[in-house]
Amino acid sequence: MHFTKMNGAGNDFIILENFDRALTHQSLPSIARALCDRCMSIGADGLMVLEPAESGNADFRMLFYNSDGSMGEMCGNGARCVCRYGYEHGLSGEEQRVQTTAGLVTGRRVDERNYRIALNLPSVIRLNQALTVDGEQIVCDYVELGNPGIPHAAVRWPNLADADENMLRALGRKLRFHPAFARGANVNFYEITGPDTVLEKTYERGVEDFTYACGTGTGSVISALTLRGLVSGSNVRARMRGGELRVDARAENGTITSLYLTGPTRLVAVGEALEEALLPVV
Repeated sequence: MHFTKMNGAGNDFIILENFDRALTHQSLPSIARALCDRCMSIGADGLMVLEPAESGNADFRMLFYNSDGSMGEMCGNGARCVCRYGYEHGLSGEEQRVQTTAGLVTGRRVDERNYRIALNLPSVIRLNQALTVDGEQIVCDYVELGNPGIPHAAVRWPNLADADENMLRALGRKLRFHPAFARGANVNFYEITGPDTVLEKTYERGVEDFTYACGTGTGSVISALTLRGLVSGSNVRARMRGGELRVDARAENGTITSLYLTGPTRLVAVGEALEEALLPVV
């Protein structure tokens, strides 16, 4: 099984082509769990499977699976990686159109490594939502990108760089499964560190831990902060463990009317995953 491994700001993915439909959709969750295992196999935050587009307005289709085998609606950093993959493998030109479960994602090649995508616009926005966790009140902004939307909770956290990661992980898990979020939520802790500059740390559902970066999470955080007037929405910088992403969000009449994510991609490896890589652990 030929694979490509890439990462976007440290958010890493395995890419498989399935244009001949040799892989059944029923098999993909177990393939994702096996290949994404960091000790027993290649290791990644998620698996992206490329297939023929189902409509004429897309170059190809991307199916996204988290490392636990659950299907995700879309992935911002992953989409930037597959845009580069599509360009370099002749699936698309300088501009890319990718069909995802959350809707059509368009991308553009900035240079050899940097790609800019138009994120799915928010379909749900709830600002200043108060949640109770272990008897304490946590205030967050809830944003879903696309339809069906990718759910994100944005939680402001002072001195985020020095915060105890184990404590944040425990809180992130409780918020991720909070009953207020019907489908669960990715939890984005953030701190505004300067004009149009944000520090961010995301606990991702499906990975069930912090990742080096989260593209849709960054888009959700900056969307909420733009609507609240805390950032300008123009070339806002978000710094994460894996690097820096930039977001452009336009707010009109209380909603986001355009949302763009720009950042680096990195080609890590290409190779063949052997049959043993797919065997269950016993």
